[in-house]
Formats: sequence, C-alpha cells, structure tokens
Amino acid sequence: MTLYNNTRLLQALKRQPVDVPPVWLMRQAGRYLPEYRSLRTKAGDFLTLCQTPQLATEVTLQPLRRFDLDAAILFSDILTIPHAMGLGLSFQEGEGPQFERHIETMRDVKALPILEVEEDLNYVLDAVYMIQEELRGSVPLIGFAGSPWTVACYMIEGGSHKNFINARKMAYQAPEVLTALLEKLTIATIAYLKGQILAGVNVVMLFDTWGGLLTPEYYQSFSLVYMQKIIARLKADASTANTPIILFSKGAAVNLEAMADSGVDALGVDWSIDLSSARKRVGAKVCLQGNLDPALLFSTPEKIRVAVKSLLNEWGAHPGLIVNLGHGIEQHTPLENVQALIAAVHEGRG
Repeated sequence: MTLYNNTRLLQALKRQPVDVPPVWLMRQAGRYLPEYRSLRTKAGDFLTLCQTPQLATEVTLQPLRRFDLDAAILFSDILTIPHAMGLGLSFQEGEGPQFERHIETMRDVKALPILEVEEDLNYVLDAVYMIQEELRGSVPLIGFAGSPWTVACYMIEGGSHKNFINARKMAYQAPEVLTALLEKLTIATIAYLKGQILAGVNVVMLFDTWGGLLTPEYYQSFSLVYMQKIIARLKADASTANTPIILFSKGAAVNLEAMADSGVDALGVDWSIDLSSARKRVGAKVCLQGNLDPALLFSTPEKIRVAVKSLLNEWGAHPGLIVNLGHGIEQHTPLENVQALIAAVHEGRG
C-alpha cells in the first residue's frame, strides 16, 4: 500500500479531521498554464496529448510543479469512451469536440462495440502507471469519467452545444433509444473506472456536466439512476470498493439530497448554492467539494483571499470539505490568482 506524504484529500473524503482543507482545481492540468500551451503546440493537437502516455503524464504533473496542490488529476477527456467506440472524435481549435458520426437511432446504439478497456483505452491506463511512478506518493491521483448522460449528450449532438437540444428531445421522443445508449455507456464506464483504479488512481470522479439541463424528474430517470449503477458496482467489487467516489452534477443542486443518497463519498457543488446550505441539506452523509466561481480568479489576490476565508469560516470546523472551483478553471486565469487561492486555503480560517 502506498503511503502518501499529503493525505488531506483522502482524510477529507473519509470525513476525518485535517489541519487545513485540501484544495485542487477542476481542469488544473490544462490551458491556463503556459507550459501546457507550449506542449500542446509541440504535440500538434489535443488528442495526441491524451493518447500519448508520456505527454499526458507531463501535463498532469505541470500544475504540481507550480502550486502546492493537494491532489493530481489525470489528464484525459470525458469523451475517450465514445472515441474508443469508433465515433471519430476530433478537437477543432475554438470549437470544442466534434464526432464524425453521431447517434440517432436504435440501430446506431446497437452498432456501438463493447468496450475493451485494456485494449481500447490502454493509453489511459499506461498514463496512470507513469503518473504514479512520477508522483512517488507525494499526493493522491484522481481519475475520472463523464457520466453516461453527459457523454450521451455529445454522442447524440455530434459535438458540443450550449443546451444539447437533440439529446433532450430524444428523452421525450425516443426514450427507449436514449435508455439503450445510457445502459451501454454505464457498462463501459464501470469497466473504464475499474481499469483506472486497478492501474493506480486513488479517487475517481464522475463528471455529470450536463445533468442540470434536465428537469428534476428526468435527472432522476436519465442521469442519476445510471450513476447510481456505476457507484453500486464499484462499491460491490472487492478490488474497487475502497476507492472514494466524487459525483459532480453541474447546475443540479435541486437534486442534492438524491445525489447524497447515491452511495458516493463526496459531492461536487457549483456556485449556485452556498456550501453551508448544502451541508444543512445533506448533513454529514457525504464530503462536499467546491464551490468557488471560476470568475473569482479574474479579480485580485486580496478579493480571492477574502472569498476563501469567507468560505472556510462559513464551513467552520466540520470535517469533510474539499475546496475547489464550482467548474473548471478558465483559460486566461492569471497564475498569481491561482497561487493566491491555494495559499489562502492553506492558511486556514481566520
């Protein structure tokens, strides 16, 4: 068993006392860092970075060299599963992800192959091995996958969209097709996360980025139920049962109680709800992660410090807090402001 020099994240996920709350940032390995932008230029495209374990390892480690973060997060993408299923993923600069083929009918769903993680996504597993060798027990490593609903949104739309209207229409017009797709993605996601855990990640996170687009009823039917299946399978498997799971559904705070009952260890919370209100609603059942607005990092170090102190004081001495943003760090975020946020968290309350 690996002994970690920095155990704040693992302690917080168990809702154990820590000296100060752990802090890490969604998308901390990425485009706000000049060294990342330089490496991406050399690599030629985003997928090459993801699919080359040595490069993915380097990107994962870049923010840890700059900042005193309490965790590393695997550099990858939530769309690796549909890419491995043959939909032809590409990333156009300034346009986001695009697929050569998209899902419209039951025939399309049935044509999707069964995912063989060790063959189809071996580059992700190889990156996990390499990253852990480089980390040498300094901090825990977070792995992740997109939720079935969120991944399905891209597969149905054929790429990114501000409201994923075609996926939402399918929920009303052809729920049997959507359900079949979500079932297939659920099976693939269980295998994918298990593969990451066996390769060495210490925590896994489900990114349900587009769960908040659904009505509360449809959130339960088309998003949460499939995440619950993933969580239940991982928790029932002896090889993965002890790995903490974080669930993040952006814009879905109305469903907070149901999320807390899903079996996860922690819930990510965005800035649409304050953490003290979230804690009152879910009690000490789960750890909470969040929830600073990424736009805060475009203010000043002093304003950032004030906001962090306010969050920490509001939370108080309760265990089970992970400080993070309420969504991914933005591209042009000033580096000195990231440093200010991390330093303020590690100063603690006061």
